[in-house]
Amino acid sequence: MADEFDKDGVSEADMQDIPQLRFLKVLVTVLAGVMIAGLIVLIALIVISFRSQGPTLPDTIALPAGETATAFTAGRGWYAVVTGSDEIVIFDSEGRELKRIAIED
Repeated sequence: MADEFDKDGVSEADMQDIPQLRFLKVLVTVLAGVMIAGLIVLIALIVISFRSQGPTLPDTIALPAGETATAFTAGRGWYAVVTGSDEIVIFDSEGRELKRIAIED
């Protein structure tokens, strides 16, 4: 049997599909909104984490005479310098030497 059309040219079968299409449209719109909100939250978290202050570092580090720094790392209340003579020198936050560790091959 052929579909019957109303004055707008829409068949009765198409009219029955419209509630499902409306639901799908609402579902897609909600999903897009949630994705946009999630993206905004991620960007805000990244910005906040970059604004956080890192460890407090001294203006200068006094290494023993003739030593050169090859690497540096910092922790809470201390920092360490790896020297050119394969030694790790650990300092407290005020710059006082706490410990020396020789790196063995």
